[in-house]
Amino acid sequence: MNRAAGILLAISSLPSKYGIGCFSKEAYRFVDWLKDAGQKYWQILPMGPTGYGDSPYQSFSTFAGNPYFIDLDELIEQGLLTQEECDAVDFEGKNNKVDYKKLYYGRYPLLRKAYERSQIYMNEGFKQFLNENSHWIYDYSLFMAVKNRFEGKAWTEWPEDIRFRWNNALDYYRTELYYEIEFYQYIQFVFQQQWNKLRAYANEKGIQIIGDIPIYVSMDSSDVWAHPELFQLSEAREPNAVAGCPPDGFSPTGQLWGNPLYDWEYHKRTGYQWWIERMKACFQLYDVVRIDHFRGFDEYYSIPYGDKTAENGHWEHGPGMDLFLTIENAIGHHEVIAEDLGFVTDTVKQLVRDSGFPGMKVLEFAFDERDTGSRTDYFPHNYEMNTVAYTGTHDNETIAGWWKSISKKVQQEVRDYLCDYYTPDEKMYLTLVSLVMRSNSNLCVIPLQDYLGFDNKARMNRPATVGINWKWRINASDLNTDVQKMIAKITQISGR
Repeated sequence: MNRAAGILLAISSLPSKYGIGCFSKEAYRFVDWLKDAGQKYWQILPMGPTGYGDSPYQSFSTFAGNPYFIDLDELIEQGLLTQEECDAVDFEGKNNKVDYKKLYYGRYPLLRKAYERSQIYMNEGFKQFLNENSHWIYDYSLFMAVKNRFEGKAWTEWPEDIRFRWNNALDYYRTELYYEIEFYQYIQFVFQQQWNKLRAYANEKGIQIIGDIPIYVSMDSSDVWAHPELFQLSEAREPNAVAGCPPDGFSPTGQLWGNPLYDWEYHKRTGYQWWIERMKACFQLYDVVRIDHFRGFDEYYSIPYGDKTAENGHWEHGPGMDLFLTIENAIGHHEVIAEDLGFVTDTVKQLVRDSGFPGMKVLEFAFDERDTGSRTDYFPHNYEMNTVAYTGTHDNETIAGWWKSISKKVQQEVRDYLCDYYTPDEKMYLTLVSLVMRSNSNLCVIPLQDYLGFDNKARMNRPATVGINWKWRINASDLNTDVQKMIAKITQISGR
């Protein structure tokens, strides 16, 4: 990567008139805004269909796209919906935040109307889409149709015949739910069409898209249901162990994520074919891919299934470079960012070096009263060129919110580091953003909230909490020319 800058903003956080950011005209305007702000990258969050908790990191499918991101106005222009039908639905949450319940009950009926009017079975492009995505689309669409048939229950609660994918059950549901299955295929076809169009527009404007993928998949997903052999499951299709992180200064009982763990021996025997397909699909969607929890490829934390905390887990060896060399041999070289945050061992550092992928540096981690012994790695003067620098990520406080939340002692430590004793507290966010932008890291990505000086009301996620996350959206008025010029100036001064 050449020296450049980008902005982190989830698709869901874009302005729109239908309750959530999507592939609408506002997304195209944001691309134009980024270009004029001197940016070269737009980093987004995972785009998969979300389940319980609405987290983009817990998706019903590794390969599918989120139906909420489909632009309804484009369906109106195609004559598949009317403006009156869309206006009749109440999408908006309180204080401009995403209301996922309203979206679920409002959007799906509209998408069904569009499907019923589409005569999609006659569309040659649709047939080609199914053929090109046959490795996942048929399993996913059947999975979602059966899930609806059983009122949204997890597949582990389905009747035995379909839970275990007996052939007679698969044949029965494919027939009974034919149109429901085709509906979910149609949604994915429209999603891919609209996203490809938006990404092509961004690329034409000189903006590259940084996608984001979780290392693990959700237990309640078509991936696990259709391919249990890929995971450490019992004969009863229950996890033998689940993923998480051990206790540390941030969480005394650790983090219990609950995702099933991969059977890496099986993946190796099959030449990592599932991972090859996964990464190939990612690079059809994105220009750069950030892989979450990169440490798990070196060693992964295994927690006994059924435990209430992560305290009794232990470390197991991951696939290491064997996986990445195999993927590169299969699909060629592509740009990857390794999310190597947290407690980083020498072997993880070596894996990042061997891969050649840039790791991540987060400014907030440099000034932490709970000193984990690696704080100096996050001081900007220590950033190596082959890294990506951030003020914070979607999991962190906003930089303005962080400044307000840290103690006076830590604030003084920051000011001593900066030799800055005069900037008012309410303006420190810009000083901290500029500090990261001036670092040696080839790429610097700043959450848009941090450029705007928003406090923690604009925070995207608070780990280990449910029901309050992934809702924040920006107002169109915040994307004004004054902010744009300020970002452009900081970017230019920083040589990005």
